[in-house]
Amino acid sequence: MSIDFLVHEAADGVGVVVVEGLTAGHECTGWVMQEDKTVHITLRNDIPIGHKVALKDFAAGDTVFKYNTDIGKVVAPIKKGEHLHVHNVKTKRW
Repeated sequence: MSIDFLVHEAADGVGVVVVEGLTAGHECTGWVMQEDKTVHITLRNDIPIGHKVALKDFAAGDTVFKYNTDIGKVVAPIKKGEHLHVHNVKTKRW
């Protein structure tokens, strides 16, 4: 089995893509490292390597967790399988 994205722990709402060329419609497999289990999602967007994929639906105002750490606030709705990046999540630092 090939791993397409990594998730630190099950409480995280995002995974990080670890392979090149993932496109919308691709059925992806992720590895949740802490729990040593796999999860599956279908991509809704093309997502570049190193970028984040939403593992659940987010509403504007939600907090995104990665490595069980708050990484920002959702500024536009995000569906499971969509690209999660600076266009729809902003830092809370400023």
